[in-house]
Amino acid sequence: MIRNMAIGALLAAALIAPSIVHADPVLFPGKSTLVVRDRFSDEILGNGPDIVFIPGLASSRETWGKEADRLKDRYRLHLIQVAGFAGEPARANASGPVLIPTAEAIDAYLVEQHLTPATVIGHSLGGTIVLYLAEHRGADLKKAMMVDTLPFYATLMAGPSATVEGMTPMADAIRSGKSQMTDQQRSQMMASMAAAQSDKDMIAGWSKVSDKPALSNALADDLTLDMRPELGAISTPLTLVVPDYAPLGVPDGANLARYKQDYAAVKSMTFVPVTDSLHFVMLDQPAQMDAALDRFLAN
Repeated sequence: MIRNMAIGALLAAALIAPSIVHADPVLFPGKSTLVVRDRFSDEILGNGPDIVFIPGLASSRETWGKEADRLKDRYRLHLIQVAGFAGEPARANASGPVLIPTAEAIDAYLVEQHLTPATVIGHSLGGTIVLYLAEHRGADLKKAMMVDTLPFYATLMAGPSATVEGMTPMADAIRSGKSQMTDQQRSQMMASMAAAQSDKDMIAGWSKVSDKPALSNALADDLTLDMRPELGAISTPLTLVVPDYAPLGVPDGANLARYKQDYAAVKSMTFVPVTDSLHFVMLDQPAQMDAALDRFLAN
């Protein structure tokens, strides 16, 4: 349950609807600059210290829209959107691996634009990209925040003994388009992403206009990326925002305990629990998300 339901719902919704290619979306027309690269685009606005925001699987940069509007007078914001997600043309993500190449492309961009050491914030798969950078490009990060992200997503399906080898057949099926879900499964999974129906509809809309191969490959990449062995080598200070999934009946503290166990090897790790929230914390509990961001940015 929990994050696997959210990611599965995004993939299922995208596979049901035809892929639609839209122009690169801009949240703040007339106030921002859009930089387009092969594997992502970056909407830049505001003035002050730089902050990089990365949304999750199939998600728009609109995930971070309210936070951007609140912070733009104090910071220069970089709102990333992964190519192929939420209507953005897939470009280099149209085929082949997505997750690691996109992470490496974002890191190269941070270096090129003299944004390092960078402050980076990621939700879900965006948090996976952040964690990958902390492990492999740690010198390029000042500090990082992740929202509802595990070091090996597959453990939610196969438990703590999950292995890359064991998940490869499922990943291969997803890449080939042979993995299907029923309408009932999709509906159940959609309920785990956000509380308000308007937010569920928005998230489903993003997935419906995502590029199917890019989305499938990104999910398959996530299923076979195990970052647990190198957690102890991370030197970047990490903050993890943890929803409690109480609206789904998850026992109090259960999700936080799971995350603390999975990240026990990280030397500098701050956990921020959020109450009465599902996967999209910034939509369900904006005040708690704002407070977590302010504390993170102040330190």
